[in-house]
Amino acid sequence: MQQDAEASTGLLVLGIDAGGTETRWALMGPSGEAAAEGHVRGFSAVDLHGPGRTQLVETLKALGGAVLAAGRPVRVHAGLTGSGDTNEELLRLIAAALDLPDQAVTVGSDVETAYLDLFRPDEGYMVYAGTGSIAAFVDAQGTLHRAGGHGVIIDDAGGGFWIAREALRHVWRAEDERPGTWRDSALARELFDLVGGTDWDHTRQYVYGGSRGDVGRLALAVAKAADRDPEARAILSRAGLELARLARTLITRFGPRPVALSGRAATLHPLISEAMRGQLPAGTPFDLRASRGEHAAARLALRAVTRPAIPFPKDSES
Repeated sequence: MQQDAEASTGLLVLGIDAGGTETRWALMGPSGEAAAEGHVRGFSAVDLHGPGRTQLVETLKALGGAVLAAGRPVRVHAGLTGSGDTNEELLRLIAAALDLPDQAVTVGSDVETAYLDLFRPDEGYMVYAGTGSIAAFVDAQGTLHRAGGHGVIIDDAGGGFWIAREALRHVWRAEDERPGTWRDSALARELFDLVGGTDWDHTRQYVYGGSRGDVGRLALAVAKAADRDPEARAILSRAGLELARLARTLITRFGPRPVALSGRAATLHPLISEAMRGQLPAGTPFDLRASRGEHAAARLALRAVTRPAIPFPKDSES
């Protein structure tokens, strides 16, 4: 956790960027600079009504403890994966974890929060590759338009979960056909190192006993093997093609605009952005850009407290 003196004096707001792999938070003062920041385990709105609820509540307790140790916010905005009809209940849980009244907390889409960290409305298209994948466009009226983002069971091609699943499918099909093939595969060795063993029981326990974020982290093994394994390189290139498809979908619907690729999975290996760039319409401005969703969420909270004095511009540092 990073912290400075502003966390102990004056007004503070909190931004939360919750994803399947990690939840990042930032306390921000009136200057618009982060006063303290950190991270806890990932969660999403879909965990609220399922077996992940207990872990979600524990994660929020950990988040509240870490934040309050650094400073006490007066306002909170949380950008969440899978937000929707469950927002009100999540809002109450977040408020309780931070010892705040419900009205001090707002909850919305992590996609919109990330977009507004990269572009002003109507300026460009964001393709985000984290555990899942999605493309987003906020028009001049402030309406959020999406392509993809349907979840890892249906699609989310090009995201970390998809990359990991493609790799596991390749490795275990090869094992079915010729047991022991993993010894000659850099991709299999890297995957098995992360899951903790070379037999099916280790993979099964890791994948089906963990979260989608746990599976998504296996994409790190694919990137690590890429320089030594042709199948790992092929998977990463296909991920870039899938992400380009999302961008082309929005370009077809709304016309030419710059495209920014963001998200942790997007930075796994240069092959992803290279493949994506090659599949965009000729002349499309494209770059790979970091998004600090927790900072963008904090600026939304700050704007709610100080409006209209604090605008919500594109972050020139991203």
